Amino acid sequence: MSKITIKINIVHWTGSLRVDGPPGIAQYARWVPDVTEVEKWKQSFCNVMSSDAGRSVFSEFLKSEFSEENLDFWMSCEDYKRAAPPTLSSRAKQIYQQYVKADAPKEVNLDAETREETRLNVENPSPLCFDKAQKMIFTLMEKDSYRRFLKSKLLQDLCVKEANGGQETEEQKKKSCECVASHKVLASGA
Repeated sequence: MSKITIKINIVHWTGSLRVDGPPGIAQYARWVPDVTEVEKWKQSFCNVMSSDAGRSVFSEFLKSEFSEENLDFWMSCEDYKRAAPPTLSSRAKQIYQQYVKADAPKEVNLDAETREETRLNVENPSPLCFDKAQKMIFTLMEKDSYRRFLKSKLLQDLCVKEANGGQETEEQKKKSCECVASHKVLASGA
């Protein structure tokens, strides 16, 4: 596999997405939220997390703070809960190795008791084996990252766009006319 960079031009937001680029690239474009949705995000962290666009914008914010592992872990736990029973064991081990184990590549901040309880749960996996750790990370994001997100330039820029009737300022246009997505393609060209 090789990595390519693709420029995506978001032309005008009307509730749908127009993308200039190779067929199928629209799925990699950022979702642009409407006024009502952004206002909901400012009301509660649950509103951010229950929105695809909210999680996407929050993810961008976390990346700017080098703390995206928390949301990645939370999302992995959500996916895990919906996994087919035959895959639970391997997926549980993968999530544990990636996020929970001490010195994991994307280690999340858990207390020793929760980390140990999760390790034991992974030995006999069930759809709920990450619940305590997931709730702890949710609370951490809500009490810490979300508060900074509310004050962030990223969210402020979305609010300014709202105040301008959905139109971007010239400064925003320079920054957001092109959004760059990394996309992996098969070496075979598929």
